[in-house]
Amino acid sequence: MARLTAGDSAPSFSLLDADGATVSLPDFAGRRVIVYFYPAAMTPGCTTQAVDFTASADAIGDAGYEVIGISPDTPAKLAAFRAQESLTPTLLSDPDHSVMQAYAAYGTKMLYGKPIEGVIRSTFVIDVDAGGHGTIDVAQYNVKATGHVRKLRRDLGI
Repeated sequence: MARLTAGDSAPSFSLLDADGATVSLPDFAGRRVIVYFYPAAMTPGCTTQAVDFTASADAIGDAGYEVIGISPDTPAKLAAFRAQESLTPTLLSDPDHSVMQAYAAYGTKMLYGKPIEGVIRSTFVIDVDAGGHGTIDVAQYNVKATGHVRKLRRDLGI
């Protein structure tokens, strides 16, 4: 799958959240969302990133953005992660990687100098129109967990 860039249509999705409810991209019609893909809940880098999004929740929300984190974890694990770290982003489960693949956020990546298949830490800023169709405003691949939220906020002027 080719990487997405600014101006591309955002692939729609419907996934289960940490509470087992279905959340879809069209649910955010008329709003802007930050969708970030991460490899696994309760791991050091992913925890850093989620905690950073939580710490910036007020500023991000005041700027008109919603934050959605997507990983292959089960809803039960996401609920435990949310509770353990007091997280505020909406956490969604993509166990078959279908949404990650649609966003080119799953595939071959380097880990300790060796190619492996897995989640490519990626972030997208999406403008969802009144009809529920999204357009990519920002697409960032291979982001670093540490400092990413600060850099994203700077890039967005938040």
